Amino acid sequence: MLLKGVTLRGLEVFEALAKTGSVAQAAEITGLSQPAVSQQLRNLEKALGGELVDHARRPMVLTPAGRSFLGRAELVLSELRLARSELTVMDLTHLSTLTIGLIDDFDNDLTPRLATILADSLTHSHLKIITASSLEISRAIGARELHLAVGASTGELRDGITEYPLIQDPFILVAPRGFFKDPASETDLMNRLPFLRYEREQLISRQIEAHLQRNKLEYEERFEIGSHLALMAMVARRIGWTITTPLGYMRAVRFHDQLDVFPLPIGSCARTISMFAASDWADRVPRDVATTVLRLAQTQAIDPAVSRLPWLAGNFRTLDI
Repeated sequence: MLLKGVTLRGLEVFEALAKTGSVAQAAEITGLSQPAVSQQLRNLEKALGGELVDHARRPMVLTPAGRSFLGRAELVLSELRLARSELTVMDLTHLSTLTIGLIDDFDNDLTPRLATILADSLTHSHLKIITASSLEISRAIGARELHLAVGASTGELRDGITEYPLIQDPFILVAPRGFFKDPASETDLMNRLPFLRYEREQLISRQIEAHLQRNKLEYEERFEIGSHLALMAMVARRIGWTITTPLGYMRAVRFHDQLDVFPLPIGSCARTISMFAASDWADRVPRDVATTVLRLAQTQAIDPAVSRLPWLAGNFRTLDI
C-alpha cells in the first residue's frame, strides 16, 4: 500500500521537477498549473517526511534524500507505463496474417515486448516478425514482403508507401571515458583518436557521413563496423570515438561505465524512426501498432536514456502520428 499522501500524480510531478529543475517546465510536462505542481511537491514531501528538493536554489536541485527517492519513483512510474502499454488491446482479430519488420536497434527490450502484445492480439492469425537493418527493412516493405515495417526513414517519399514518423533519434558523440572534457571546444582532439564508422552500406553510416560532409569534416578511414555492440566495445577499449544515436548507445549497457556521451559538437542532427505500411492498408491497423510502438519506445528506450543523460530530454522523443 502506498503511504498516505503519496500519489501517482505526485510522483509524476517529482520526476518532472527532477529532470527540469523548473516548476514552469514541470507544469508544462504534467499539464498542471504551476501552483498545482508546487502543491503536489509539498504533499509528497509531507507524506515522506523530508525535503526532496532544495527549495532555495534555482534551478531546483535534489537533496540527497531526493536523489535516493528518484530512482524508486522512476522504477514505479516506468512499470506502470509499461503495464499500460501492455494492457492496450489492439483489435487485430480480423487479420489472417501479419508480417512485420523491426529495426534491430529494438532487439534488447522493445521487440520482445511488442511480440508478446501482438501475439495476444492475433490469437487465431499467423504472425511473422523479422529484425534487420533499416535498409533491408526498407527494401522488404518496398517489395511488399512485409505488411508493416519500423526503421529509420530515408526522408524520401515512396509511391504506394505510407510513413508514420514515430521517434526522433538524435546523433550523439561517444568517446572513451575521460578522453574528452568538452568536445565542443576540443574538436582538434578528435583527430588524435581514430573515428570509428558504421559499415558504409548501412543507412545510419550514410546519414552520419552526409552530416560530416555538410560540416566540411573529414576523418581517416580506418574502421568500418557493422554492429552497435562491437562499435561500443571498441570505444570502451579506447580504440577510437564514434557517432551513434541514443537507441544504439542504450543497447550497450555493459559498456556504459567505460564511455562518455556528449551532444554532437558539430551541429545538431537526428534521424527519424518511422513505421511504414502499404498505402492500400486500412489506416487503423498501422496506427494501432504505431501507437503501441510509441508507448513501448517511451518506457523501454527514451525514459531510461533521458534518466541517464538528462540533456537528451526534448531531443530524444516520440513524435505525433
